[in-house]
Amino acid sequence: MYSVKEVIIVEGVYDKIKLSGFIESPVFAVGGFSVFNDNDKKQAVKAFAEKTGIVILTDSDSAGFKIRSFIKQIAKNGVVFDAFVPEIYGKERRKTVGGKEGILGVEGIDESVIIEAIKRSGATVSGEKSEKKMPLPVTKADFYALGLSGGENSANLRKKLLSQLNLPAKMSANMLISVLDRLLTRDELYALVDKIKKM
Repeated sequence: MYSVKEVIIVEGVYDKIKLSGFIESPVFAVGGFSVFNDNDKKQAVKAFAEKTGIVILTDSDSAGFKIRSFIKQIAKNGVVFDAFVPEIYGKERRKTVGGKEGILGVEGIDESVIIEAIKRSGATVSGEKSEKKMPLPVTKADFYALGLSGGENSANLRKKLLSQLNLPAKMSANMLISVLDRLLTRDELYALVDKIKKM
């Protein structure tokens, strides 16, 4: 069993059940889009973020990104870590039909992938801070210099980078910039983009 210091915020009860099988830490299910109108849940998320910090672990579909953005707004005065699971196509075992976008939700993702996503977020796992590299001060200008924005092939290059980093393809350039410091050093980023360009 793993232990995570921060409260893990998930979309639904099945995600919570999945995590409770291998994580001995508080997991709070916001009930999907119902959190938008549930003041009690919003207050709970805000309190968790300000007292212990939170790890947002939503699905990698469009709905998951909307819920993630909403939670980040609620928790803007607290400590927030973003854990991203990759886009894996398929359907959860309990469902007869897959989701609208055909992407597995958190409940269908392997536990090792979930733990890795939580560690990569910078959250405190198993009582020790996960290894975190020095912040990578990547700016929009750096993205432009690397060809990740502003060019004809920029969207495709970003998509390949996201795939190499096992991150969701729907992640915006701004969100990608915000998570890179947890994943790569500046030299590693330049080397990886160079490698991708040669593929």
